[in-house]
Amino acid sequence: MSDAKHVGVLALQGDFREHKLMLERLGARVREVRLPAHLEGLGGLVVPGGESTTIGKLAAEYGLDAAVRAAYEAGTLAVWGTCAGAIWMAREILDYRQPHLGIMDIAVRRNAFGRQVDSFEADLEIEGLDAPFRAVFIRAPEIVRVGEGVRVRARYQDRVVFAEQDRLWATAFHPELTGDDRLHREFLERFVAS
Repeated sequence: MSDAKHVGVLALQGDFREHKLMLERLGARVREVRLPAHLEGLGGLVVPGGESTTIGKLAAEYGLDAAVRAAYEAGTLAVWGTCAGAIWMAREILDYRQPHLGIMDIAVRRNAFGRQVDSFEADLEIEGLDAPFRAVFIRAPEIVRVGEGVRVRARYQDRVVFAEQDRLWATAFHPELTGDDRLHREFLERFVAS
């Protein structure tokens, strides 16, 4: 389809397949991104949940961190990090030293909502959505600080779980694990050119 939107999903580790399937259902042309050359021609990149330390190490090893940073700074790429992806994007990680992209002016705390056994679902009021969004939290980070120009779009029990800055999104939860495609649709419509 000629008017399909071109978007990538970082496919080094984690639940990238779920994001890919949801984006494809919305009509996007999706590329799995594993190397810097895979970013060419993309308007957006979704960084999935998974293991943030592994994502950071592999992205650094393959040169993806520098390539993503350069594409974002050049104004050609929007980036959305979910769970581990949000950790990788953060400027500051409070409780652990690991390789990270550091492009979004937020500070995060890993596993702030508990371990795997503490996973849960909750209805969130998300700014810009007309009805609650059922969010899945799995070893979720908390966004504990937002810098100037960072918009908070959702909180869970007064804790920031969705932040937006320019063409950057960070969500502490997993929207790809629900049947609700409203956030994926918004990301495509707002940031990924046809």
